[in-house]
Amino acid sequence: MKKGLLALSPIAVFLTVYVVASLLAGDFYRVPISVAFLVASIYAIAIVPEPPLRERITLFSRGAGQPDMMLMIWIFILAGAFASSAKAMGAIDATVHLALQLLPDNLLLAGLFLAACFISLSIGTSVGTVVALTPIAAGIADATEATTPFVVGVVVGGAFFGDNLSFISDTTIIATRTQGCRMSDKFRVNSMIVVPAAALVLLAYIILGTEIHSPQDIPSVDMLRVLPYIVVLITAIAGLDVMVVLVIGIVLSGIIGIAYGSYDIFGWLSNMGDGIVGMGELIIVTMLAGGLMALIRHYGGLDFLIRHLTRRIHGRRGAELTIGGIVALTDFCTANNTVAILTVGPIAKEIAQRYGIDPRKSASLLDTFSCLAQAIIPYGAQLLMAASLAALSPVEIIPYLFYPFTMGAFALLAILFRYPRKYS
Repeated sequence: MKKGLLALSPIAVFLTVYVVASLLAGDFYRVPISVAFLVASIYAIAIVPEPPLRERITLFSRGAGQPDMMLMIWIFILAGAFASSAKAMGAIDATVHLALQLLPDNLLLAGLFLAACFISLSIGTSVGTVVALTPIAAGIADATEATTPFVVGVVVGGAFFGDNLSFISDTTIIATRTQGCRMSDKFRVNSMIVVPAAALVLLAYIILGTEIHSPQDIPSVDMLRVLPYIVVLITAIAGLDVMVVLVIGIVLSGIIGIAYGSYDIFGWLSNMGDGIVGMGELIIVTMLAGGLMALIRHYGGLDFLIRHLTRRIHGRRGAELTIGGIVALTDFCTANNTVAILTVGPIAKEIAQRYGIDPRKSASLLDTFSCLAQAIIPYGAQLLMAASLAALSPVEIIPYLFYPFTMGAFALLAILFRYPRKYS
């Protein structure tokens, strides 16, 4: 027991330094999230005498530089370069003006939420959706009476709708493979749980949107300046890798910006550099989080967590609640919903078989609860990316994540009321 709690204690240190200290200060900007992770990482390396210090540092470094982390960092770098070069040539302003012209006042929020849901469902990645739509969301907030965290929360919520349901999402693929069911069957069960939640949130955005008013004098839109975002969205939906999509966006922004005289080639390179530098803290946090979670896993923190959560299962409801709870807590520890499902999947399958749970339902619960946890942790890639692109603190966005919280509530109700009946 003591060893397991000790293994998990770096998470408590991180939360104490970041959340508690920020609450005491009354300002989440007072304690940088990178410093909180640094303190927790030093603590994690120091708390055990074995293996030797050099080995512990090597374990941490391997976790920080694992392929998944480095892939994410490449996306951050390219996203920063694209966002900065596109903004400097006027793409964001033009896209925002186009959205304000096309959508009535009361459908701005609903339209943005539907766009995020559709794009994420099409491309299967919440990160790619956040990268594409957050700058537009921030621009809409600046041009209307809505607060920036609120509008950015609309995008992040919609991004997790597709992450949870898409056939090409890695979470869907791993959830179905570990549980031994078809993706189409999992989609059917999953949609019965989350589509009503999305419909309720959409209705809320329509109602809340009546209080948002677009500016009266909207400048005329130069469609050529909107082209980079249109191309990025179309190529992403077509299934191109997100890194290829971002490179296309960077090149297109540069060509249009130079043609319009927004900057010369050196100005374009300078803007790209500024965008990359602006992602610096996000990259550092990602690496520190990866190293920290690798040590927690090595010390046995995840095994301890899973072992104790599976101890007192009573009946199918208890088994389903345990599956959802395990994958959510594992995601809190790993800050990666794909890794969480991969880690918990075999255990969830064993629990499902023992208590007669339909594999389509267990796959749905794995995906849904991992997406819920990933959406609301301030150190998850999606919130960090959204906060960085909108110049916010991740914690500012969390209260406005209407869809993830509603999705989680509907998933919990589906367990308690044995819904959908056919699969329960």
